[in-house]
Order: sequence, then C-alpha cells, then structure tokens
Amino acid sequence: MNIRAAIIGASGYGGAELARLLAGHPGARLTVATASGERAGQKLSDMYPSLRGVCDIELEEFDAETIAARCEVAFFALGHGKAFELAPQLLERGVRIVDLGADFRLRDATEYHHWYKLEHRAPKLLKEAVYGLPEWHREAIKGARLVANPGCYPTAASLALAPFLAAQVVDPASVIVDAASGTSGAGRASFGLGMHHPEVHADFKAYNVGTHRHTPEIEQMLHDAALASCGTAERKPISFTAHLLPVTRGILATCYASTTLASTDAAHEILELRYADEPFVRVHPLGTLPQIKHATNSNFCDLGVVVDTRTRRLIVVSAVDNLVKGAAGQAVQNMNIMFDFEETAGLWFAPIYP
Repeated sequence: MNIRAAIIGASGYGGAELARLLAGHPGARLTVATASGERAGQKLSDMYPSLRGVCDIELEEFDAETIAARCEVAFFALGHGKAFELAPQLLERGVRIVDLGADFRLRDATEYHHWYKLEHRAPKLLKEAVYGLPEWHREAIKGARLVANPGCYPTAASLALAPFLAAQVVDPASVIVDAASGTSGAGRASFGLGMHHPEVHADFKAYNVGTHRHTPEIEQMLHDAALASCGTAERKPISFTAHLLPVTRGILATCYASTTLASTDAAHEILELRYADEPFVRVHPLGTLPQIKHATNSNFCDLGVVVDTRTRRLIVVSAVDNLVKGAAGQAVQNMNIMFDFEETAGLWFAPIYP
C-alpha cells in the first residue's frame, strides 16, 4: 500500500520534520506541501538545505480540491486557530487528518476559548476528534478521520503519569509537572529577540507560569486515564511550569505526585507492565533516569521513576524529542495506525548520541 500525504504548513520546523520522516517511510510519500504568501513556489529544500536531494517538493497554496485529488491523508502543521478553518474542507472530501496543532485536542470548546482566546469554529468536530496518544488511544485512532496529535509537553507528562492515575496509586490533586524544552518548541516563526542565541545561551528560565496552554491538555489526558480504570473520577487541576533550555531539541519533564506506593520497585513495575509492548516507550532500569540526549532525534519516550519514601512522593522523569515524539514522529505513528502500517514504519531508528 502506498499512501499519498500532504503537509499543510510545511515551512515550519514541524512541517520540515514531517517531510524528513515521510521521505524515509516505506509506505507513504509526500505529494503536496503547502505554504502561504511568498513561500509558495519555493522548494522546501531551499528553505531547509538539509532536505536537498531528499525532499525537493515545491510549496504551493492550500487548495482543498487539489489536495483531495492527490492525497489520502493530510498533516496540519499550523498554529492554533487555523486548522479548524481548513480541516472541514478536507474531511468532507474524504481526506483523513492528523493535526499537529491545538485546535482539536481539547474536547470542550469553552475550555479552548479560555486558554487560546479564540472562538472555536468547528465545535462539532471536537466530539469526533481522537486524541492521538497511541499508547493510550490506539483502538480509537485506527478508525479515526481526525486525529489531534498531542502537544510535546503533554506527551512527556502524560506518558509519565497516566499509568499511575490508571492504577489509582497517586492523588490526582497533588500532580506537579516541571518540564524544560529546547528552543525549537517555539516554532520557526516565533524566533525573535527572546529566542535569539545570545538571549538563551547559558540561561534557563520559566515562562507562561500558571497560564501555559498545555495545562488543560495534560489534565484531560490524566483524567481519561483515571476514568479508564475506575469508570468515575473527578478531573483535578495540576500545576504545570514550562522552562526554556538553551538547546535546540528535547524535553525533560519531572513529574511529581503524592503516592500510596511504598517503594521505587513497585512504581517501576507499574511502568514496565503498562508499557511492556509499546515500541516507543522505554522504561529505564532501576537506579537510572533518562536524559534529553537519550531520546534526541528519535520517536522514543524514555521514562525513569523514583519513590521518595521520606515524603511519600512519586517522581517520574520523562525525556522526548519535542519535534519527533512530541510532534512529527508521533503524527507519523498515528498515520501508521490509521492506515494499518506497522506502527514503527519510518520511525525505527536510534537516537543520535552524543
């Protein structure tokens, strides 16, 4: 089977990463890549010389009829507030969608308005959209027309904490997530003075404290995990703080929660059992914790766990590449599930180290 794919918004980091991954996919090929304004008409490899000879596709303006005639799946790599305008045009023409943006991640349009300050223009699609965290929603993804690819921070935090919410061994109201991301997480269009190399080099800072838009996404996913195990659970707020690292790629999330577990061994066993058959989640051996470089340039999420018996607090450390497992790689993983490819197709490669 050969699936034809489009990237809507190919000129950003997420779009370029998708193009790189699709170029090596055994069963999918990129046939349309869109960009707006003066970028249309350029080759993607002119914008990203790393793709020269690998993906020299010419960027074109968005046209729903053209895309539907040439593609079975479209990846949206746009900022929030754009996919809900364009996605319905492709869905009604039979194109399946993986949206890397935020427009379909939250099931409540009111909550979306609160966090993103926009009225949702396609609220009916929120009921249909499947949250694309494969390790937890694989069966629903298989038949989905519209998959909402998780954010990078929520991927790291949810994979770390969800098994413990499902096992009912932590207090949901006690969850704290401290996570740090490389600068590519802001996207290419966001690079201004605050992301300029002299501004971030040898520095480390928190940002959007108490207001980060990924907060409700993490809360929603953790609530889903709790509901799956007991059928009834109250959604609890979490504390989430994002930090900016002076590196290009990677996220390290340190997640805390009060626990009834009496030992690190018990926590480690929960992770190992839950993710034993998951190709892209690697649970570190007891006594070791992941680092960003353990996962950089790969679709892996690496997890390590400690139970602080003095405070009775669970501490889970998670490492992902924000552009791969946190964005484009997970999107390809979702496509693989939707079109019945091997889930690892085009993604089975080791991180680059050092």
